Amino acid sequence: MTEQFKVVIVGTGFSGLGQAIQLEKAGIRDYLILEKAGEVGGTWRDNSYPGCACDVQSHIYSFSFAQNPDWSRSFSPRQEIFEYLKRVADSHRLRERIRFGVEITGAHWDAGARRWTVETKGGQEFSAQFVVSGVGGLHIPQIPRLPGIASFQGQAWHSAQWNHEFDLPGKKVAVVGTGASAVQFVPQIAPEVAELKLFQRTPPWLLPKPDHPMPAWTRRVFRQVPGAQRLYRGALYWSREARALGFTGPSWIMQAGQVLSRRHIARGIKDPELRRKVTPDYTMGCKRVLLSNDYFPALDRPNVDVITDGVAEVRAHSVVDGAGVEHEVDAIIYGTGFKVIDALDYLDITGVDGRDLAKSWATEGARTHKGITVSGFPNLFFLLGPNTAVGHTSVIFMIEAQARYVVDAIRLADSRGAEALDVRESVQERFQEHLQGKLAKSVWTQGGCKSWYLDAKGINRATWPGFTWRYWLQTRRVEPSDYELSGRS
Repeated sequence: MTEQFKVVIVGTGFSGLGQAIQLEKAGIRDYLILEKAGEVGGTWRDNSYPGCACDVQSHIYSFSFAQNPDWSRSFSPRQEIFEYLKRVADSHRLRERIRFGVEITGAHWDAGARRWTVETKGGQEFSAQFVVSGVGGLHIPQIPRLPGIASFQGQAWHSAQWNHEFDLPGKKVAVVGTGASAVQFVPQIAPEVAELKLFQRTPPWLLPKPDHPMPAWTRRVFRQVPGAQRLYRGALYWSREARALGFTGPSWIMQAGQVLSRRHIARGIKDPELRRKVTPDYTMGCKRVLLSNDYFPALDRPNVDVITDGVAEVRAHSVVDGAGVEHEVDAIIYGTGFKVIDALDYLDITGVDGRDLAKSWATEGARTHKGITVSGFPNLFFLLGPNTAVGHTSVIFMIEAQARYVVDAIRLADSRGAEALDVRESVQERFQEHLQGKLAKSVWTQGGCKSWYLDAKGINRATWPGFTWRYWLQTRRVEPSDYELSGRS
């Protein structure tokens, strides 16, 4: 039998758990959370590679309503964040609302019933008035299509699917990619392996990471002095919020950052040729700006070779670079990131008149209203949807704003006695015109690089342009005139 709920939430990372808690606070308890894995945690459950940690201070990379005074470091390691999410789920008794091991394959809108039918890999169906996608954009590994990769007889894996059974010491390892994950795990494995061949397509801009242990006295103050941690959190928020100017403001801000990064390279690497290899030729901020204190010294090790000629071919026991040099390896590790712009392509989501979401976004671009709702797909909400990622601060701030907006939308429908609400296409287009007008002038578009922020047409479908407090202002309440309400409950 098809089970029926008022709300179905997909995913148990920060987004899914945060949405469930906001529903609870609003007294909406007829909901279900679907999770494909066997535990909560999202990306912090899946990514267990060596050195995995947050690049935003944990005191703001956490829920405002569930602050943790006991973070061990300013930038906490992955395991602490994972444990934090499990505690949040337990303290709010969310596990009884979660169906683990249930992977959705699609959702279809029934215009007559004004409900969604959510379909799963196991064949079970769920009927819901409202559906909230909390899957985010960092959960489907991006594996490059390398010629001959199927012939490789060694071990190969993506950083998000780390092979903890493989014995790295003494092995020859190829690492493909130099993104955020690689910057963290390369310094951890470089001292262990016999040889590390790092295949770099485009070097990232790196800045020193101001990480430090949290002293016992600060933890004690956060636990015992009311408001102390909230003040600290606020100071962190506004200090990071100022950095938004670098992405959309005067160019000299990022140029100053580049000076700091070049000094960071010079301190970490002695070899002038290697310094040249790892110095970007695009404007800082065009790609994700990374933080690390040990990446450059790791590249300067005698057993590490940075290769900038690309990968021409993979053979049974080796990788051939673009210059024709063959590198014998025992394992290949992909630090190549995730499918972000097309993160939902694998789902079959059809809205009004059978409109296909994936096909629509593929042809027209990922167009939404505030990154949350999509015209033609009533009662469907996205958390961390298109153009709501941020490069300067914590996405948890965005998630909380979106989760409250979803609750407000549900309340609007209920208060009007409506069964469905659908954002008007004219409203969505007006929002998109304003959004893309700002993004066209930003460093993500004008910085001289290609990145996962841009779709196939070179349009930024990932990031929010500017301050997050402005996004909060825009989402603090649902404007009824933005939506067409229909049906009677």
